[in-house]
Amino acid sequence: MKNHFLLIIILLACNKQDVQYECEDMVKREWWKEQVVYQIYPRSFMDSNGDGIGDIQGIISKIDYLDTLGVDIIWLSPHFDSPNADNGYDIRNYRKVMEEFGTMDDFDQLLNGLHERGIKLIIDLVVNHSSDEHRWFQESMSSKENPYRDYYIWKPGNNGKEPNNWPSFFGGSAWEQAGPDGEYYLHYFAKKQPDLNWENPKLREEVYDIMRYWLDKGVDGFRMDVIPLISKHQDFPEMDEEMLNHPEWIYASGPRLHEFLNEMNRKVLSNYDVMTVGEAFGVSPELTQRMTDERRNEIDLAFLFDIARIGRDNWTQNEWKLNEWKALFTMQSALDRFHWPTIFLTNHDNPRSVSKFGNDSPEYRAASAKLLAMLLLTQRGTPFLYQGEEIGMTNYPFTSFEQFDDVEIKGNYDDVLASGVSAETYLAELNKSGRDHARTPMQWSDTILGGFTDGENSWLGVNPNYDEINAETDIRNPNSVFHFYRRLLDIRKDNESLIYGEYLDIDPDNNQVFAYTRSGVGDTYLVVLNMSDEAVSFDINNEFKGYNLILCNTERTDDIIGQEQLKLQPWEARLYRSN
Repeated sequence: MKNHFLLIIILLACNKQDVQYECEDMVKREWWKEQVVYQIYPRSFMDSNGDGIGDIQGIISKIDYLDTLGVDIIWLSPHFDSPNADNGYDIRNYRKVMEEFGTMDDFDQLLNGLHERGIKLIIDLVVNHSSDEHRWFQESMSSKENPYRDYYIWKPGNNGKEPNNWPSFFGGSAWEQAGPDGEYYLHYFAKKQPDLNWENPKLREEVYDIMRYWLDKGVDGFRMDVIPLISKHQDFPEMDEEMLNHPEWIYASGPRLHEFLNEMNRKVLSNYDVMTVGEAFGVSPELTQRMTDERRNEIDLAFLFDIARIGRDNWTQNEWKLNEWKALFTMQSALDRFHWPTIFLTNHDNPRSVSKFGNDSPEYRAASAKLLAMLLLTQRGTPFLYQGEEIGMTNYPFTSFEQFDDVEIKGNYDDVLASGVSAETYLAELNKSGRDHARTPMQWSDTILGGFTDGENSWLGVNPNYDEINAETDIRNPNSVFHFYRRLLDIRKDNESLIYGEYLDIDPDNNQVFAYTRSGVGDTYLVVLNMSDEAVSFDINNEFKGYNLILCNTERTDDIIGQEQLKLQPWEARLYRSN
């Protein structure tokens, strides 16, 4: 084995935080590589005032819960003033808290409360676009002579139509006509989300001032929404049919992306001890690696969606095989010492992990949720949990389109049906792939509306299984999904092997069992996961005999590997450690 981990220990002993790479095999230590992030979607987390909408005081009331769970960092989805065309991802004022969520005093109280418990807070940075109700856009729209005109991207029409054939991710054209001169502005998403013009240095300085405002408040970093889209191809080329089906191939390949990120780092981020993670949907692995290369001084981490979205093609969910999924983990873990991966199975834009990757039936839900917890928290990279994942929340059983809130579904509905797809087929696919599955309110108890609100209604339907699946019930049960997460988080904390250890899939072609090792200095961990509804036998190499069972999601009496085969129950997960 290389001397990778010995050097890490030497660096710790010397306590030289500013030491750079002194050896070819050395991984630079960072606090954000060693901690676990928990995402909060504030609208759906906890309502404190009975209006059916989650808010900051609701989050504050659950800080003890977060502390008990054992997470290190909270990622707060957008909390800024917004008309909510896209649930806060259309920002009207970057320096004001959304009225439905509370006040700036509430935010400061949340930040201080988390910091008092040693929990960091990162917030969303949404700067590819703003709301059309932002003061900048209102000025920009007023006339070509307005000084804010070039804060956005305006083009004249082409023969009485849009400037080109670029589509919006949320349906229809990416161009909208507005203002007295009849020109069109660009919007990759909803028409109420005009794209900002990063070619304008004044706009970039405005963004950097916003970042400094929040960093000076004490936030610990940013999750950067669709950050690869900020650079546009200035020739605005027409798209062919293949590109129209995958517009992200154009939108996420702008020529000045790395220049803009490097400038942002140099002018702002390098002056603070913070973490940055970019949403990299639609971006090639090569481009992602350039963004996160520690030598380039751009951003720290990126979300690659290959693992979380396996089998997805737009709104359809296709079948996939376990060996295909495992290959993605191997590829991500093979990054060199200058890159660090993220690990996540769901977030606010993806269905519930236990419904996609596990089995959400009453018989296997808890076991498969625990298995996914073990998978998530024993991989190489910074883990990101999503609210409700720690209690095994499942997809919502949508029966009509009226139950959805998602602007993407509403925007694409007519186009999908016009393409010949039936409403029944579309609904069936959305019940597997829709974003609103993750946005239903957090289930806190078995009381009405899952204890999310004292009001009569919630902004989005509460999953009707809240009487069985809720935090209060899980906390009372020592064998629950919640407490399994707690134990795993405790095992992972400060564990050199599980954080920095080498990763090896020991049976990559197996389509039922996911088994791998994490090897560090002095010890090796073996993870064995039966990702199927069947009991299976798994052949084990002699090198693992004598390994001790550290954690399992079923009742076991064989605490030491002594046989050539492991008999695994459906959805059984085991964590072993070498002597």
